[in-house]
Amino acid sequence: MGMEIVGDRKFVDVPGSRTHELPPLLVRGSAGMKRMDRVMEIAAGIVESEDLLAEPSDAPDIGPLVIEREQRRMDLAINLVEQYLGVVSHWRWGDDVLEWIRQCETTFGQRLELRNLINTGVWPHAGRSSFVRLLEDKAIDTHGIGIEKAVGLRLTFRQPPPLKCFSNQFLFYLNSTVANTAYQTWESMSKAPVSSLPPERFTFDVVNLSIE
Repeated sequence: MGMEIVGDRKFVDVPGSRTHELPPLLVRGSAGMKRMDRVMEIAAGIVESEDLLAEPSDAPDIGPLVIEREQRRMDLAINLVEQYLGVVSHWRWGDDVLEWIRQCETTFGQRLELRNLINTGVWPHAGRSSFVRLLEDKAIDTHGIGIEKAVGLRLTFRQPPPLKCFSNQFLFYLNSTVANTAYQTWESMSKAPVSSLPPERFTFDVVNLSIE
């Protein structure tokens, strides 16, 4: 099996010249919450319990100060909810991408000219992360979702946890670090060296199932 090298990227040589159609990537769109009022209530509780307002214990209860403190509490709660919805949106994309990869692997296994491309006993070969690279190379519209972060979050959580399970530190600072570490660990599990799939030899549709 041949291989093409472009810069520091190695691409497997797909036999023949035809373009292969892969299963569609079905995505569920943004994270919709049925009880946003409840989510806001939980976020406000996190703000209070984790002392995000950092108010001195002897702060006076003067009308304007109380109003200002409530506004700050609301702003922080809204920010927490926005961060949480971003985590859920990424998780959903990650779940959809992993399902798409599974379907692509099935498709490769059924086609003689593609079967050896993901055979780890053959070099060069493509790994599961090669399909993530293919999505990135195709520059599909993810509406701001980072695909590697999305897959990393899905690898970390089998289901998206409710907001009350998260600390503010996770939502503000840690979710990208955790997701990226999970993705890199998953990527390294493929038997090295792993080569990329040439994007010009594959085509697929991205179907947004959101009805919003």
